[in-house]
Amino acid sequence: MLDFVKYFIKLSLMETGVTGVLPASNETAAFRRFTRFYTRFIGTLQEGLLDTPYSLSEARVLYELATRRRPFAREITQELGMDAGYLSRILSKLEGAGLVKRAASLDDGRQTHLTLTKQGRVAFRNLNARSDRQARSILSGLAPVSRMNLIRSMRSIEEVLNARTPVSGQSPAASFTLRQHRPGDMGWVVHREGTLYAQEYGWDERFEALAARVVADFIDHFDPARERCWIAERDSESLGHIFLVKHPEREGVAKLRLLLVEPSARGMGVGHALVAECVRFAREAGYRKITLWTQSILTAAHRIYQQAGFRLVHEEPHHSFGKDLVAQTWELDLTQNG
Repeated sequence: MLDFVKYFIKLSLMETGVTGVLPASNETAAFRRFTRFYTRFIGTLQEGLLDTPYSLSEARVLYELATRRRPFAREITQELGMDAGYLSRILSKLEGAGLVKRAASLDDGRQTHLTLTKQGRVAFRNLNARSDRQARSILSGLAPVSRMNLIRSMRSIEEVLNARTPVSGQSPAASFTLRQHRPGDMGWVVHREGTLYAQEYGWDERFEALAARVVADFIDHFDPARERCWIAERDSESLGHIFLVKHPEREGVAKLRLLLVEPSARGMGVGHALVAECVRFAREAGYRKITLWTQSILTAAHRIYQQAGFRLVHEEPHHSFGKDLVAQTWELDLTQNG
């Protein structure tokens, strides 16, 4: 039995003065009562979700398009458990509003590849920000213990229901969102950079010091029109991060910095999504080129850079962070890509 439903049943019993074990029919009633309460509580019954022109279904489709590495209509249908015809009608509406573009896949003409337009990305960011504000508003009104109990109960519901064998026999697709930084993120970034590179590559505290300087410079000189930090997140858990900043010496050039994906999130497309968002923003901000500094041993990151169109332009051995390393410079010419 789900912890949260148990808790809700307990509240129901307290209200009615009934004690003891509930028969199955009462468990069903309590489950349904909770779902009615929760959908009303978070506003999903409104015609426009979070005071936007989009229904819940349309908002979920925008979410899938924004967070999936390779969004195909068939995959979204499976993920949302949505009828293909219904999804097609939603996509037609979003396409008519200038939010979505559809094209046949180059690899498989039977599949429809979907992308958000610039207007669609703006619409998604607005929805995502409103959702974040709603969640923060609800959680901030709770005492710390109540907040912890609520999140733990929600996770219990998710874990129990996800443990069921999916109809297709495949595990449910992992999803995540990208958001901009907020207070508290920078300390976490430095902590994870220092900890993870020490664990996986044996780098010493001097790398953590470098990460601290990068984030301090970012905050001290932050230009929101030309710079960004993105946090990949799922269920309020940070899955990774990346920075894009102005090059201090080269006009029209941006620097990609501190790409990190948590071990638990690898294979989900987090790194690809973070780099793609950097490239997209750099184009919109008017940069001509993106450059980055990395190490030859970070081969997983290299594959992400290569797929995004970066090329290796320089290598040089050095001794840093307590190790003998080979530094690499990679660049992406934005005037020749896209």
